[in-house]
Amino acid sequence: MSEDIHHECGVAALYWLDKPVGKGGRVSGQVSNRDVTPLIPAILLDIQNRGQLAAGITSYNPERAQILDTYKEIGTVSEAFRMSHPGKYAAIIKEYGGRAIIGHTRYATCGQDDTRHAQPFERHHGRLWKWFAFAFNGNLANYTQLRDQLLAKRHYHFTLDTDTEIIMHALSYRLRGDSPPDLRKVMASLARSFDGAYNIVFQDAMGRMMIARDPLGLRPMSWAVQGKLLAAASESVALANMGFTNIQSLEPGTMILVEEGEMRIERFAKARTPARCFFEWVYFANVGSSIDEAGVYTARANSGRLLAAMEDQGVQNNSVVVPVPDTAKAAADAYSFAMGIPCVEGLIRNRYVGRTFINSGSTRHRSVRSKYTPLRSVLNKQRVFLIEDSIVRSTTLRALVHQVRKRGGAREIHVRVACPPIISPCFYGIDMSTLGELFAPPYFGRNYKGAPDQDALDKMAAELGVDSLRYLPAPDLGPCLGVDPDSICTGCVTGKYPSECGRYLIRQAKKNYRAGRTGRTYE
Repeated sequence: MSEDIHHECGVAALYWLDKPVGKGGRVSGQVSNRDVTPLIPAILLDIQNRGQLAAGITSYNPERAQILDTYKEIGTVSEAFRMSHPGKYAAIIKEYGGRAIIGHTRYATCGQDDTRHAQPFERHHGRLWKWFAFAFNGNLANYTQLRDQLLAKRHYHFTLDTDTEIIMHALSYRLRGDSPPDLRKVMASLARSFDGAYNIVFQDAMGRMMIARDPLGLRPMSWAVQGKLLAAASESVALANMGFTNIQSLEPGTMILVEEGEMRIERFAKARTPARCFFEWVYFANVGSSIDEAGVYTARANSGRLLAAMEDQGVQNNSVVVPVPDTAKAAADAYSFAMGIPCVEGLIRNRYVGRTFINSGSTRHRSVRSKYTPLRSVLNKQRVFLIEDSIVRSTTLRALVHQVRKRGGAREIHVRVACPPIISPCFYGIDMSTLGELFAPPYFGRNYKGAPDQDALDKMAAELGVDSLRYLPAPDLGPCLGVDPDSICTGCVTGKYPSECGRYLIRQAKKNYRAGRTGRTYE
């Protein structure tokens, strides 16, 4: 993907249970002395695609004075854990050893790029159930209302002004009292207050852990058990690469609870029609992952076949298909096969430049300039069908098109997008919360139904400087992903949101757009 949008983070959890759940295996056999900490860096590396600003862990070890202990640093997982320095890495793993651990990789949808904002967040307290740590993946759409409600109470103060801090205060309030509360009831109470996407991994100094997925299931959460080893992560590929085989998706509105060394699954919110973010399949998730048993690779390949089926440009000599690395590769391969046009690597990605979509604002534009190299030997005088997974702001795609034409020597450029036009903001964890920053809205009116007309496409193509532009129609998303169309969130491509606060925020976003105001809608 050439775009510069951002994601909301990744979470992970491990627990060495008192009793085995099924047979042990290769993964559980790697655990020595009930210490699961050596396993967590590999999981975090496999969800690094979800955030590169910071990484952290909190481990539980009742045999040390610091029963819960948190380590977090700015940078990638390798940088944060000093993995290029074996001695320093080993020291960190030893110091934070424990039978239970939660982990996090961060990109900020709100907050600054420093260690204070890195997760997990830990709250110390003399009473063990009030001493807890948690990590969070998502975005609370009603963050402003929740903040104002807390500030209306006596003596509340915010130091970071983020939704993560809101969750910390909300948890602290619900853990008050003279006896440990039922964690299912705690999560149920949060669900009644929260609006948005929130996958939470939590543990306290009593040794309790909860792994929860919000009632809409906006973000994925996978889990598996092997013998005494319980594992959970934002992406199934992280568990598969560890060696787990029976990997399951946590149902929306449910939670895994570990108490007194035993696990169970409980529902904390009433079952409802889910609203899973389709962008997980289109871009965010690792191509090797599955989300609620629907494969990411299959979804992307299906989008390529659908684009080929609707193609109106005839096949000519000197035509090539070129994917924008790396997330458009599956769609490009399928499109190429269906069209009978060779798929070539006309753009070479510099692997040492991170996803511009996830990098912080200060480094994003510098990395875009060095991210891709167009190959003139492949592109010169060719009719290029450039396959992109999505277009959000279009700033970097314009620069890429210029490079393909000028440096690569392409004769024609036809852009095919494996996603519908992004016509509306996201309030659930993708950093595109204003109408003004989006490329597509000016080209569509109130009567737009998800399939762009030719006039709009021609105008957009001219603006981008390409010979033609085609998008995947919004009604094709369900069949493309292989899921019920009513079970996915399509707010950013239809303007229809699955939650009350989302519907409120789009009204505010439209008012801000008309008034020329900038800044995130939910702040």
